[in-house]
Amino acid sequence: MTRSLTIVIPAYNEENRLPATLQKVGCYLSRARWDFSEILVVDDGSRDATARVAQNMAGENAAIRVLRNPGNHGKGYSVRNGVQKAKGEWTLVTDADLSTPIEELEKLWMAALGAGAQVAIGSRALDRSLIGVRQPLLRESAGKLFNLAARLTTGLPFRDTQCGFKLFETSAAREIFRRQRIERFGFDVEALFIARRLGYSVVEVPVEWNNVTGTKVSAFGGLAAFLDPVKVRWHQLRGHYR
Repeated sequence: MTRSLTIVIPAYNEENRLPATLQKVGCYLSRARWDFSEILVVDDGSRDATARVAQNMAGENAAIRVLRNPGNHGKGYSVRNGVQKAKGEWTLVTDADLSTPIEELEKLWMAALGAGAQVAIGSRALDRSLIGVRQPLLRESAGKLFNLAARLTTGLPFRDTQCGFKLFETSAAREIFRRQRIERFGFDVEALFIARRLGYSVVEVPVEWNNVTGTKVSAFGGLAAFLDPVKVRWHQLRGHYR
């Protein structure tokens, strides 16, 4: 069976972390048994040298491609941009800080195959013993509260919608993200809601995770995200996800 993979890494002001991340991902791919693999770095209008750093590393590794958003639009916009350009049969979305080690991809891949699922999402909530470095208590509590609010509002059954480590069958991802409306923090909830509305199977998988300092989500952005599950319901009622 042919295995081809695109790894999408949304990046905003990541000039310091990106080199180590791309090196780790590149080393992993050189060991993994994928027939084809590529890395798409999506620069979201960074104010630092993120794009230049990524482009320099692309010159050293032909598997790396760099996409640039027309300004700063948000992580959801960046993921959609990457999915639209993906060449692999499967697409992994992972954060630029690799808070979930890239090796955890195998767990998602095997879980998706075993369940016949089109989407496999990493989860910190299913087995918290896998969390090495925890978030500050206030931030962790806010995350749990957001997930509860998202489940109550949208009916999603997942314990952790916000872990930034998700694997999609690319054909399914294109159908999901072309309907996407939310471009910032709450896009994960919307993407999973759309996936289920379209009849795709989604499996939640416990993964290793470590908090990395330097989050790009502001306190205001985090609070504003609590409105996103409501927006998802509104878009559903308007028929935007058909």
